[in-house]
Amino acid sequence: MNIVFDKTTVFLLVGIIGLLTISSIIGFVHKKIAKQEKQLQFANNLIARIKSWWIMCFIFICSLLTGGIGSLILFGLISFLALREFITLTPTNRGDHRALFWVFFIILPLQYYFVGIKWYGMFSIFIPVYAFIFIPARMVISGNYERFLERAAKIQWGLMVCVYCISHAPALLTLNIPNFAGQNAKLLFFLIFVVQISDVFQYVFGKIIGKTKVSPSISPNKTVAGLIGGILMAVTLGTSLWWITPFSPIQAMGFSFVITIVGFFGDLTMSAIKRDRGIKDYGTIIEGHGGILDRMDSLCLATPVFFHLVRYYFTY
Repeated sequence: MNIVFDKTTVFLLVGIIGLLTISSIIGFVHKKIAKQEKQLQFANNLIARIKSWWIMCFIFICSLLTGGIGSLILFGLISFLALREFITLTPTNRGDHRALFWVFFIILPLQYYFVGIKWYGMFSIFIPVYAFIFIPARMVISGNYERFLERAAKIQWGLMVCVYCISHAPALLTLNIPNFAGQNAKLLFFLIFVVQISDVFQYVFGKIIGKTKVSPSISPNKTVAGLIGGILMAVTLGTSLWWITPFSPIQAMGFSFVITIVGFFGDLTMSAIKRDRGIKDYGTIIEGHGGILDRMDSLCLATPVFFHLVRYYFTY
């Protein structure tokens, strides 16, 4: 899982930092000149999003500087915090505490350990099969059968989304791609950039020209125009980055389209859970813009899809 810190990687990082700096300035200026409440709200939301992107950029840089082990630790911590947010919002009872101990302190570390030793056969089925069987078995020992199915489903769903799906991000660094050794961090960059830039432009286009809502009861800010505009921009930019990946331009376009679509449904799905629980954000760890899951919602579903497609078509 060694990472090559070449000129291309440095160029990408400098470009992203420059883009974030310009975006921060634009957000600050927009807030200063805002006269109406709606304009001020838009500026504050934009600034909050930019802050979260700075955090994600910092995480990505730390992953590069610390190599594969650092990536495992960082994404393991992200999974831990995300799972904590999820479980907090989907209350369990006292009889589930020992099962949750296993989830947080045994199953989660083991999943990342299997990723670290590149045991694909195990990390790809460990949670969907073995943890799926173990969790209800451990819960039933407590003797509490009230709302058993609901309680077990909450824990298993949180484990799948927050640990299994997110663990596929550092798993990208383990893929053996011909003529691409040591450059897998660029795949991680490609994934995060395309999915997040789609989210950005969906928000921008939705605010500027969006009228028809995609799903007003679940995500009022998402519009058809925003969705189409965001996907088109993300696919265009993703295609333009084909040279940092093992993909051809056409393949980069296809991958970009797939992960933006899946990312959109990931965002919508996680929003539906929030609406079901009657809350606005999953947490408060990112000032002004919610918790870890509020930033990882699109990536939760897009990451494993991207990983398995790349593995199927490009590894040996």
